[in-house]
Amino acid sequence: MNLDKHTPGHVTMSTKIKRAWWNITYTLFFRPFITKIFRKWRILVLKLFGAKIEWDAEVYSSVKIWAPWNLQMGHRACLGPEVICYNQDKVILENDVVVSQYSYLCTASHDINMLNTANDSLITAPIRIKEKAWIGSKAFIGLGVCIGKAAVVGATASVYKNVEDYHVVGGNPAKVIKTRNINN
Repeated sequence: MNLDKHTPGHVTMSTKIKRAWWNITYTLFFRPFITKIFRKWRILVLKLFGAKIEWDAEVYSSVKIWAPWNLQMGHRACLGPEVICYNQDKVILENDVVVSQYSYLCTASHDINMLNTANDSLITAPIRIKEKAWIGSKAFIGLGVCIGKAAVVGATASVYKNVEDYHVVGGNPAKVIKTRNINN
């Protein structure tokens, strides 16, 4: 793991307090509103907690978001059912990105060169998913990864390195399967 691109992470008391308020709000005012008719309500709740999210985005009520203030979603971007967005750092979904059900976006880990996994070994790096990319069901996207424009991450793939524009990747660790040809 190249630690040059990662920043040391730590959870401040301010973040712990915001997270406590978010968890209460999530439980009472986000998660119970399950149907599509409450889509804008869920977006409003996320915006109130600092998310930069377009009104035509889609966030299912079962999505688990660690820190809404670190979430940015473009037009028609979608976080599907049961997605885990562990965003101790920024998660940016550009326009028309789809993150399918049960996927895991993970912006934090621990420095394996340290002997313990206490907070002093925490590292974070943002995840960016460029426009029109598709993350397949149960995929894992690791910290510091950029998924290229119109790229496809296959179901159950584990991505630890950047994916180029228009590439299709799959497996664990993810490897290039082919280049995507878009038919108009």
